[in-house]
Parts: sequence; structure tokens; C-alpha cells
Amino acid sequence: MSDGSALVRVLSYNIRSMRDDTAALARVIRACSPDLVLVQEAPRFFRWRKKLARLAKASDLVILTGGATAAGPAILCGLRATVERTEDVLLPLTPGQHRRGFATAVVRLGGARLGVLSCHLSLDKRERHEQAGMLLDRLAGLGVDHAVAGGDLNERPGGRTFTRLTGTLQDCWATAPRGGEHTWTRTEPHSRIDAIFATKGIEVTGCGVPLDLPGITGKDLRAATDHLPVLATLEVPVS
Repeated sequence: MSDGSALVRVLSYNIRSMRDDTAALARVIRACSPDLVLVQEAPRFFRWRKKLARLAKASDLVILTGGATAAGPAILCGLRATVERTEDVLLPLTPGQHRRGFATAVVRLGGARLGVLSCHLSLDKRERHEQAGMLLDRLAGLGVDHAVAGGDLNERPGGRTFTRLTGTLQDCWATAPRGGEHTWTRTEPHSRIDAIFATKGIEVTGCGVPLDLPGITGKDLRAATDHLPVLATLEVPVS
């Protein structure tokens, strides 16, 4: 862009281990035209790499990192991204809880250097709050000026974990809402438990559930998985 920033489209999506309509899932992802997809609940068991690679190919993307090696979170990317490095991080295991992890990377897009993190936080509120602190520490340790994190927080805005994150990061939907708000619609009331966050130097031009993009249908959104995706359009300063 002429103002010295790169336009980056980031999608966060809980895909429920691809147990639903994977063709619909790929259609939704393609319609969003993302540069980066922050995946939660990627396949983790038998032939998980082949399953995730199949989704990436059907979505016109490639696997960047994550999957079983990060206990579920993964990152997909388009060919526009140049990968500097990746790291999958397993978080401390609390007895009786699921193993959690982060998929992380540093990429370059259109002259911008960007740290990226995909997460799926705990159902337990105490563990979830601790994981939010680990997320902030991990972003700070990536060694970049600008970063984005997204995922399934298992918590609504206003909760302790959500508030801990927004004390440091921009909540992209709250900053520039565009599209739908609620990402979990299987219960009443509907709620926003999936989110994308960005460091303060990034300009958020829009973020929300992509309900009105060409190629997005309600039928595909319902068939693809039990969460709705979050799409953020970001202007990231070039390095």
C-alpha cells in the first residue's frame, strides 16, 4: 500500500477436527481469500497430516505449522507469505484437562514482518487465564514489532481471560466491527467466544463473521463446523 503498510487478511476458524462437511469448509475458507488461517481443532490423530493437507489444498493454501504437534491449533497460509520460522508449543498439562498448545510463526507479507499465533484455550477458567498470560509472553518473545493472535477462547468478552488479552492487544472486532459478531450459535444466547487480536501498531480496518461475502452461504457455514469463522482485514506497517 502507498502509506507504507501491507494489507493482510487473517481468518480464525475452529474446524472441529474436520468431522463435518469438509467441502463446505473449504468453500467458506476460499471465499474469505485469507493470507493466513488460524485453525483450531485441526485433526490430531490417524493420518492427521494428510487430512489437514487435503483441506489446505482444497482451500488454495498450504500448511504453515501446527496440528497434532501443537495439540490442535494450526496455521495455513497462501503463497504470498514468506515464512521466516515456525514453532509449535505444548502448554503445561493440567490433570483432568485436555492438552493445549500454540501454533506460532513469523512471516513476511508485502514487506511487513508479522508474528502469528493460533490458540484454543482451556474450558477451565483458572487454566484459561494462565494460558492467556503464556500467549502474551509467547507473542512478546517472537521478536517482532507487529503480531496477530486468534482462536477459540472458550470465553466471552468481559471475562477475566478476554480482559487480560485486551489489556495488551486490540480486540479486532471491538476495534472495527464488520460482519457478524457471534461465533457460537448452538446455544442461547448466542455468544462471541472466537476472536482475533492484534498488537497496537496494526490498523484494523474490519473484523467479524463474514456473512455477506460473495461465495459465503448460510448453508455452508452451518454445514462446515459448529463454530463460525472470524475474518480480520489488517494494515500492518512494513519493516
